Amino acid sequence: MGQRRKARECALQILFQLEFNSADPKDLVKVYWEHQKASREIRQYGTWIVETILGHGPAIDEAIQAASTNWRLARMAVVDRNILRIAVCELLYEPALVPAIVMDEAIEIAKRYSGEGSAVFVNGVLDAVVRRLGAPAGKAGESIKEGQHEH
Repeated sequence: MGQRRKARECALQILFQLEFNSADPKDLVKVYWEHQKASREIRQYGTWIVETILGHGPAIDEAIQAASTNWRLARMAVVDRNILRIAVCELLYEPALVPAIVMDEAIEIAKRYSGEGSAVFVNGVLDAVVRRLGAPAGKAGESIKEGQHEH
């Protein structure tokens, strides 16, 4: 498993905890990393994702909501909603990443943490987000390797 995938999964776990915990997010992130064996790169990128989502939540949620016309954000499964937030965060604020890679990663994380039906849902919403952003989704096989653009 790549460093960024692990960072995304850690960010998902942190965001999931934040859904049910009213503690200070910075404290929650600190405590999370105290109990995680992870490299500095994983910690940095995972923390960047969480902080970016917390700092730009309305813009990220608006992009998701605009692309998911039949589903209100509040009605989405917590895991799916946060997988979408991570992917849209990367699409909006990490321009070095190829949209196809972001989408593929989100789909794989959805399969692992939520299920096949969720993977299809996440794919559909992200495809609509990418089209709305005007970015070509491309094919993962034609993309540059993710590791070439470490954060």
